[in-house]
Amino acid sequence: MTMAPQDWFAPVATAAASGLVVLLLLPPLIAWLTRRAVMDIPNARSSHVRATPRGGGIALVAGILFGNVVWLVLQPDTGYPLAVLGMVALAVISWLDDRHGGLPVMLRLGMQVLVVGVVLALFPANGSMTTGLVPVWIERVVLFFAWIWFINLFNFMDGINGISGVEMVSIGLGAALLGLWQGEDPAGQVQALVLAAAALGFLPWNWGRARVFLGDVGSVPAGFMLGLLLLTLVSAGQWAAALILPMYYWADATLTLLRRLLRREKVWQAHRSHFYQRGADRLGSHAAVAGRIALLNVALIGLALASTLSPAAAVLAVAAALVLALLLCKHFAGPAKPVV
Repeated sequence: MTMAPQDWFAPVATAAASGLVVLLLLPPLIAWLTRRAVMDIPNARSSHVRATPRGGGIALVAGILFGNVVWLVLQPDTGYPLAVLGMVALAVISWLDDRHGGLPVMLRLGMQVLVVGVVLALFPANGSMTTGLVPVWIERVVLFFAWIWFINLFNFMDGINGISGVEMVSIGLGAALLGLWQGEDPAGQVQALVLAAAALGFLPWNWGRARVFLGDVGSVPAGFMLGLLLLTLVSAGQWAAALILPMYYWADATLTLLRRLLRREKVWQAHRSHFYQRGADRLGSHAAVAGRIALLNVALIGLALASTLSPAAAVLAVAAALVLALLLCKHFAGPAKPVV
């Protein structure tokens, strides 16, 4: 498919507007959160040392919502209106937990199950994502649990400054580059571009000495929308790319969960045993950890592009991505720097 530069104008402009909405909303939002005392107070399991407003995800969700609404107006047949409503529902219940705390885990998980289940149920009933290798109903069950797990692992991984923004930008840009690489219609890349741009609007306020945290109101909906983006890659036959782009998150969160299960820890309780958290302790800097993950993600984007060359290349690219992610986990888990 031949694409002219002007074909990208509307998608890129829509995404840029989404990022600008986030960037401009954050200053008044931070002031409002501070007045309302919606603060993340440091404790023994925290990776920060000073009270910081929690709830910046309100601006992130607003930016993503803005971009999707604009695109639905411009191209009514290419959006995800039901998924956007699901994102808003997850944001509302997550905000209630951020604001008041103590919402039952089963209530929050139940909303995730409901939203993911409804969106998956509306996918074409005869649309196989594994080209018929397994029955469609088995595919849907696997995708359901994978999506739920991704929402929660993205939330678990939002524990140091910059990390969630870096991951959103990387996955969004990676997915958009895959579309460009494959010669797909730029209109199909809007969701990827909007997510990346919204994260770029948030990052300046969350990098280094963060002035605001996402909170569950941001990390849970973001995980949901990124999961949808990865699902669209799978539905397009790019299963390897869907595994590769978030490979560091898959590796860190899954290995940490397994380690905690083996230790018979209460896995639903807060902790500081993720590899990226140990890396922050070791390196003494959140930016150093997020920067290393960003560099890894550049390599992962390259591997995702290479995975489209052939089935053999897809398998090799997934294996290489896993090795690189595990090496970074090992680097983060190394001995802490001596205090001098």
